[in-house]
Amino acid sequence: MKYFFLILTLFGINGFSQNRTSTELPANLKEMSYNEYLGYVKKYHPLVKNANLEISKAQANLMMARGGFDPKLELDFNKKQFQGTEYYSILNSSFKIPTWYGIDIKAGFDDNEGKYLDPQNKTPSNGLTSLGISVPLAQGLLINQRMGDLQKAKIQVKLSQAEQKLEAIAVLYDASIAYFNWKKNYEEYMLYENYSLNAQKRYEGIESLIKQGDKPAIDSIEAGIVVKNRLLALEDSKLKLTKAKLELSNFLWLENNIPLELADVIIPEKKLDQTIHETLNISDLVNQEFSLTNHPKIEALQSKIDLLTVEKKMKTNMLLPKIDVGYSYLAQPNPTKPNSSDNYKVGVDFYFPLFLRKERGSLKLAQYKIQETEFTRDLEKVQLTNKISAQKVEIQSLSKQQKLINKLVNDYSTMLQSEERLFTLGESSLFLINTRENSLVTSQLSQIALDNRFYISNSELYKIMANPN
Repeated sequence: MKYFFLILTLFGINGFSQNRTSTELPANLKEMSYNEYLGYVKKYHPLVKNANLEISKAQANLMMARGGFDPKLELDFNKKQFQGTEYYSILNSSFKIPTWYGIDIKAGFDDNEGKYLDPQNKTPSNGLTSLGISVPLAQGLLINQRMGDLQKAKIQVKLSQAEQKLEAIAVLYDASIAYFNWKKNYEEYMLYENYSLNAQKRYEGIESLIKQGDKPAIDSIEAGIVVKNRLLALEDSKLKLTKAKLELSNFLWLENNIPLELADVIIPEKKLDQTIHETLNISDLVNQEFSLTNHPKIEALQSKIDLLTVEKKMKTNMLLPKIDVGYSYLAQPNPTKPNSSDNYKVGVDFYFPLFLRKERGSLKLAQYKIQETEFTRDLEKVQLTNKISAQKVEIQSLSKQQKLINKLVNDYSTMLQSEERLFTLGESSLFLINTRENSLVTSQLSQIALDNRFYISNSELYKIMANPN
């Protein structure tokens, strides 16, 4: 009977260790790898889709800004007829081509007539054509509103791309934490389930030995206490696992925004510590230096500086006087006599505030905003460099701790097995076995928690890198 009790005990102890290392799954279980899980999040999660929409919105704004350079066809027709008298009939049509440097090319055709027509609007009987140009000589020549809008729209596309990466990274990081939490609670649940079965078998073995008079009755109470504690821990771990699965389901979606709920037959990846670097694409970074040149945070801040620089140029341009000169050559279509070069129309518009206090104040504010953003960018570079270095040190340290905790678990397992052998020889007690087993359980829980810290540390490095691809 003692030999039978020892076999039951050892079978229970070895069960969880085998579960942690076995690569074969029961037929009714399916492993969802971390890489597969992230693939679903990247492709279907609504917040990732929203981040992609920001790029589409920026591209739409760019199209709108380019519309400022679209040729324009205008037609204005007014006519008044009263009591058989045509007061006026005015037709003004034009075709305008905006160019990059604020210069507008305009062609027009006017055909006006009527008894009470304003003399300055009179045209020949077959109408009047014109071909002209409008040139800003100071303000608006090198940069103007439509030029600035187009430049800013192009920069905004780059800014949106950088922000899209940052938003996607934030979602993937939260999703990773949910996956690691699910894996941690699943392994704790499996551990407690294994030790609950082990405690129950040990209790039954003690009961048998008590009936044969080989053990005192008090051992039954002690073994029963262990069973109850194991069941209590099992129920608590089951609750935590259920909540972790529901939290994980928040990140699982299909096409057409259909949410998924994690089935009970799905389990986390067992050998995640061997694949996590490859999944997160950080294998090289752990042992090498990382360049911040293309980091989304730096790119976003640089894009903001570029936007403010364009704004500064526009504010500087406002310090110049507004001088717009226009010239149009006038001609009759199908004239009865050749058109003269003396037929033209010119105009000059001038505007200049004397003190320029509003313009100079706006320019200073634009300069201060650029300096403020540059300070933020420089600080962010230093912080990112230090965060990456600290995270690499943490990952290396946790890797060393994992090796130590694995050895510690093996040592506690050996101590427990030795204590059980002494128990079969009558040289130990159930109290000492339970003490050894509690130490083993505690070390295995620490092992699971340390693995979880290792996974989270790698995902934090991934978040700092901000490379969702």
